[in-house]
Amino acid sequence: MKSSRISTARILFILLAVTPATWADEKTDQIDVVFDKFTKPGSPGCSMAVARAGEILYSRGYGLAQLEYDIPITPKTIFHVASVSKQFTAFAIILLAQEGKLSLDDDIRKYLSEVHDFGKALTIRHLIHHTSGIRDQWEILGLMGWRWDDVFTTADILDAVSRQRELNFNPGEEELYSNMGYTLLGVIVERVSGKPLREFCAERIFKPLGMERTHYHDDHRLIVKDRAYSYAPKDDGFENSVLSYATAGATSLFTTAEDLVKWMDNFRTMTVGGSEVIESMLTRGRLNNDNEIGYASALSHGSHRGLRIIGHGGADAGFRSEVVWFPDQQLQIAVLGNISSVSAAGLARKVADVYLSDLYTVEEKPKPEEGHDAVALSEDALKALAGPYVDPLTGVMRQFNFGDGRLRIIRPGSGALGLEALSETKFQTINRGIPMTVAFESSGESIAVTIEETGFETKNLVKAGVKPEGANGFEVYTGTYYSPELDVFFRVSLNDGKLTVKRPKHGTFELMPNYADGFVAMSLRYHFTRNADGAVDGFRLFGGRVYKLRLEKVEWPLMGGE
Repeated sequence: MKSSRISTARILFILLAVTPATWADEKTDQIDVVFDKFTKPGSPGCSMAVARAGEILYSRGYGLAQLEYDIPITPKTIFHVASVSKQFTAFAIILLAQEGKLSLDDDIRKYLSEVHDFGKALTIRHLIHHTSGIRDQWEILGLMGWRWDDVFTTADILDAVSRQRELNFNPGEEELYSNMGYTLLGVIVERVSGKPLREFCAERIFKPLGMERTHYHDDHRLIVKDRAYSYAPKDDGFENSVLSYATAGATSLFTTAEDLVKWMDNFRTMTVGGSEVIESMLTRGRLNNDNEIGYASALSHGSHRGLRIIGHGGADAGFRSEVVWFPDQQLQIAVLGNISSVSAAGLARKVADVYLSDLYTVEEKPKPEEGHDAVALSEDALKALAGPYVDPLTGVMRQFNFGDGRLRIIRPGSGALGLEALSETKFQTINRGIPMTVAFESSGESIAVTIEETGFETKNLVKAGVKPEGANGFEVYTGTYYSPELDVFFRVSLNDGKLTVKRPKHGTFELMPNYADGFVAMSLRYHFTRNADGAVDGFRLFGGRVYKLRLEKVEWPLMGGE
């Protein structure tokens, strides 16, 4: 009798995990191979759906939604999809603009009195395209001492933005991803419509599109049936990767792979919003110099193997998500995962390969820039170019590393990008999805670099100077530093000849010398500044999505001693 019950359960799992359409599709076996590693016993995994013109070709779940109870993932399993949420927030804003209830060119302080008056126009459009200069909320809250297993509310984020007194850059001058911007957009939706973002989107987007298993999860205590939980790998298996967000706009959409296919098809059918809203959603942002960027309204324009794609990804805790569609082929793909080691974007493109490989026009391995052949440079020549390059006026830095025979640029928020040499001084990125050219110029003993990316140019960064050496050189940096924006103190000390920084609630880290007055610790760069007498008076903090955050050197007795 026991074996009969087990057999019935396995049959039920198959019926839940595989839709009837899959049995007739000869390509499904190839897709199953793509996700095969997630079918091992006791493993988190993925849910996926692929559709053409809104008709699902295949959808299936792989692995477990909840390891504690051996609950399998199905195409209807509900996932937190992180930054995929942003496109719905942008859509809500554009719906309100279409109705004349706001303008994308309104200054955000019209709706957000919490935001400081920076003396420059800062518009809703800037928030949508990540060109506002508003710092990123997760990086700011981390610097304030928050941990990832804390509960984050919208009120907490509004309090953080109310303290900001400097922008990363002037609005419209650059593009830099800011989750804070999309939380603010969600607040604007609520204040203009009179309804919480969750309710507005349910009424205006989710219900009309039949997205019955989708909602904005703005209360971390809310019970959600059929949800996946979040995991991270460790040496002997997996561990919970806790997520306690009680805020929506930049993140916190709960949905399924099959519901997301319905959403993507709306860009074809225009059932909700009509052509005006859809056109606005797909319009790329522009910088002040009129250069167009690749980012539209939480949608990135790009290409895969020569075919046009539109999409966005997401990553929070152990959740990974990707929605991507090929508008010319009307193919739509959603991949959702609940393990941090998942590359949802890579898996989605492998699914596309199953259906579209016959149409590809570009080789998988990119060719050198048209008209140029890649050249081989010596290891010594590449090492001579490696190192930090700094703008002496703003402190903005770009790092070039050498390893495995290749020069790489560290791009804020995107990690290391490999470069191939087109000449002794000119390089381009190997990843053609992130086009960039890098040109070095030597002048006497100094080397400068110019970096051209889509939409903007970073010029005249000079290779940084000599690193401070030993305890005697480090002594001048010791002391206590305070930031009104963070309302926290950082303590810089000498310990066994090593310079260290103690951050609130995050511990003590060694400051590794990087260049004169410049140090790196845990992905943050500390650029110390000096007064007219040459004495260290503070530092500027640079992270992936935080620039130039100022901490002043203060007397430690202000804190009452240690």
